Amino acid sequence: MKTLVTDSLEKAVELLSKGELVAIPTETVYGLAADALNETAVKKIFEAKGRPSDNPLIVHISEIEEIIPLIKNFPSMAQKIAQKFWPGPLTMILKKSDLIPEIVTAGLDSVAIRLPSMPVTRELIKKFGHPLAAPSANLSGRPSPTSYRHVLDDLDGKIAAILKSEDCSVGVESTVIDLTSTPVHLLRPGKITAEEISDFIEEKVIIDKSVDHFVSDLKEVRSPGVKYKHYSPKTKVVLVKSSSKKFANFVNSNPDCVAVAFDEDSKYINTEFVSYGSESSQNDQLRLLFDSLRKIDNFNKKIAYVRLAPNLNLAVFNRLLRASAFNVIDDL
Repeated sequence: MKTLVTDSLEKAVELLSKGELVAIPTETVYGLAADALNETAVKKIFEAKGRPSDNPLIVHISEIEEIIPLIKNFPSMAQKIAQKFWPGPLTMILKKSDLIPEIVTAGLDSVAIRLPSMPVTRELIKKFGHPLAAPSANLSGRPSPTSYRHVLDDLDGKIAAILKSEDCSVGVESTVIDLTSTPVHLLRPGKITAEEISDFIEEKVIIDKSVDHFVSDLKEVRSPGVKYKHYSPKTKVVLVKSSSKKFANFVNSNPDCVAVAFDEDSKYINTEFVSYGSESSQNDQLRLLFDSLRKIDNFNKKIAYVRLAPNLNLAVFNRLLRASAFNVIDDL
């Protein structure tokens, strides 16, 4: 099967209506979409990605009111958060209704739901008329795709089509919060921070320990997806907590490596170099991270060292920890 690359919403709707998979752009990353209410179509997502069946999917809607039939109830706290942060890069976990097939939630009694802000994504969902189940449109374990070219690299021939659009503006997956119990728990960091949500609801949002801990160190895991390797290039990744000049001296003395650091570090580094934005811009770091992780493999080196900065965005730090399998050099 040859994967079609198209900018036609009508063609995307036609294929989704036939139970096919279509990679769709969102403001966070490209998603691999299927009709969320079609169990057979959803099963194809797991097959195409090589995704474990116990890793739930996020359901995407185009308007807030579309959430009502998908959940058992819409608590006032969830309504308040939706009015503030939707449309946008935030996913809420709530108790699911019987309308959602168990394959979408991996048998859990809760469902993750998001209202994306990218206009073309919302228009597609409206035209299709059903919610879309859509994890990231990459092979499981690989860095998430932020452009249609990344999707082609991973899934060409495995899915029906890619809806071609501009590159994703946020660059990492949505923040995920669990509202099935109190207090609110943040299960996955993203552009919207726990502090922003806490300030808005005037209650502390608890950051789940799985965000920056080995899962094997934890007795309980709220989000099954954190058990698996994520975001990894083929090249071995090691994180380095270091100043700019110490990091440069370290990588310059290791010729068979790729240095991944910030724009400001480039003047000190003489080996292969990939930037993931400015050290002073968290938005840069979010937007460029996955593209940078994919670029590492272009150099055919044995190892990539990634410099960590003290003020690194939590969402970026979380992805880098998993890309490196928690392999961190604390100080040089």
